[in-house]
Formats: sequence, C-alpha cells, structure tokens
Amino acid sequence: MKVEMLIVGRGGQGILLLGRVIGVAASKYAGLYVTSVEAYASETRGGESRVDLVISDNPEEIDYVRVLNADIALFMYPYNLTKYSEILKENAYVFINSSFGEEHPYKTQKVFLKPYNEIAEKNVGTSRVANIVALGHLIAKTGVQ
Repeated sequence: MKVEMLIVGRGGQGILLLGRVIGVAASKYAGLYVTSVEAYASETRGGESRVDLVISDNPEEIDYVRVLNADIALFMYPYNLTKYSEILKENAYVFINSSFGEEHPYKTQKVFLKPYNEIAEKNVGTSRVANIVALGHLIAKTGVQ
C-alpha cells in the first residue's frame, strides 16, 4: 500500500503544520513509513506552501520523496488548482477549500468542496484552524485512519 498526498496552500494557512501532523500520525501511530518534503516561498505570509507526503507500509515502495502521482490532494487556496493537475491520478481524491471559489479543472477525480475557513470561523471563531477542519474532512471522506 502506497499513498501519495499533496497539500498546497499559501503561507499562514498551516500547510506545513498539517503535513507534519499527518506524517507523524502515519509513522508514529500507524507504524507506516513516511517521506515528507516541504517547499515554501520566502514571504512570511501569502507565498505558496506545499507538502509532499509519500506513505507506505513497505519502505521499498518509497522510491522517490516527491509526489509524482497524487492519490490525495488538498488545495487550501485556488491559485494552485491548475498548476498541479498534471500530477493527480485520474481517480484521486481532491479536497478544495471553497472559501475562495468553487471553480476547478478536475473532471475524473473525486472532488470535494468545503468552505474550510467559514466552518472554522463559525465553530471556533477564527479561520486559523481551517487546516485542521480540512484534515477532518479528508479523514471522513477517504477513510484514512
């Protein structure tokens, strides 16, 4: 079992934290092997942030540390939607933060739109936890444990 996960957003949305939470949960608590690559722009807020996670129960299946064929993708900001469409599998799970719009280029993927920012603001009083709201949605729809 090998899962490639792409998490993309912009600085200040907690993208790197979310990647670390998923990576630690998979390795420490589920006993899986994980590689994680973080990339972010030099701006403190607003620049692109990206995490590539490759998770497997067999270390020999992890032959490359970057996501090449994403099984799961989470987009927290819309400017990334077209940029990464080439590396998504045809049947990938795609989660989009619809707080910034609902248009997307995906035709064959399983697309889930939720306004993570609004949900966070309504339930917690701040959009700063929208990344964790997105994680809950991802877990609910994919069955990832």
